[in-house]
Amino acid sequence: MDATQQHHPAARRRSDHLAFIGLGNMGGGMAHRLLGAGFALTVHNRTPHKAEPLVQQGATFAPDPAEAASGSRVVLLSLSDETVVEKILFDQVAPALEPGSLVIDTSTVSPDYARTAAGRLAALGLRRVEACVVGNPLQARKGELRIYTAGAEADADEVRDVLDAIGSEIVHLGAPGTATTVKLIFNLLLGAQVASLAEAVEYGVRAGIDRDQLLGSIAASGFSSVVMRFRAELMRSERYEPAFFRASLMEKDLRLAIEAAARSGVGLPVLESVRDRFVSVVEAGDGDKDASVIAEHAAH
Repeated sequence: MDATQQHHPAARRRSDHLAFIGLGNMGGGMAHRLLGAGFALTVHNRTPHKAEPLVQQGATFAPDPAEAASGSRVVLLSLSDETVVEKILFDQVAPALEPGSLVIDTSTVSPDYARTAAGRLAALGLRRVEACVVGNPLQARKGELRIYTAGAEADADEVRDVLDAIGSEIVHLGAPGTATTVKLIFNLLLGAQVASLAEAVEYGVRAGIDRDQLLGSIAASGFSSVVMRFRAELMRSERYEPAFFRASLMEKDLRLAIEAAARSGVGLPVLESVRDRFVSVVEAGDGDKDASVIAEHAAH
C-alpha cells in the first residue's frame, strides 16, 4: 500500500468541468462538495428531481448520461451496482467520450468487474480511476471521505484536485481491483458489526434490559467503534430513513465480497450468515432503509 498523501502540490486543475452521473446519497453529497469547491458540473440522475438542488446551485442538468459526458474530459460515476454501471458506462458514456478521457468510478463493484472494466475502457482509448470512497453522505458533503484509488497512479494524480475536494485522505493501492477489494473488506466488517449489534440488543431486550439504556451503554463502552456508535443511535431512535447505507446495498456488497473471497480460496462462514440476515431484511421489504434496520428483524 502506497503512503497516504494528504496534499499534492503538483495537482493540476485540468478537470475544472466535470460530468457527474448518479446522485444518490453518496453521489449527491460528492456533487454538492465539488460545486462548493468551484468545479463546474454537468449532472445526470435517473430520477431528475435529485438533481434539482444542484441545478439551483449552478450545475447543468443533462437528460441522459451520454449528453452529460459529451464534451467532458473527466466523468465521475456513483452508481448502485455492476448492472447499472454496465448500462450507463459502456452503453452510453463511453461512446460519448473523446479518446484520452478519464472516468472516476466510485461505484462498488466486484474486483473482477473492476479489472475487466479498466481493460475494456483502455481498449477504447479511455482511462479509469477506481476511486472507492469510505464514509457517509454527511462526510461526502464536507469533503471528509477516505478514498482508495487503483489503476495507473499517473491517472489518479491527474485528477488529484477532484479527489482532494471530496476526500480528506487519499491512498493509492495499485492495480485495478485492489481498491474495490479493500472497500469490500471494510463493508464486511461494517455488516458484521451492525448485525452483531442487532443480535446482542435483541438478546438484552428479551432478557429484560431497557433497549435505550443498553444501546447507550454499548455505544459508550470500550467495545464500541465510530461505526457502532453511529448505528446504535439510529437503532435507538429507529431512524432508518433516509438511509445512510441501504440494507440492499449492504447485502449486495457482502455477496460480492464472499464470492470474491471464494475465488481466492477463502471461505467466510461467519460473514455468510451475516449476509443471510440482510437477505431476510431485503425480502421483508426493508431494503431501501438503512442497514441498521436489521435491529427490527429479530433472528430466529
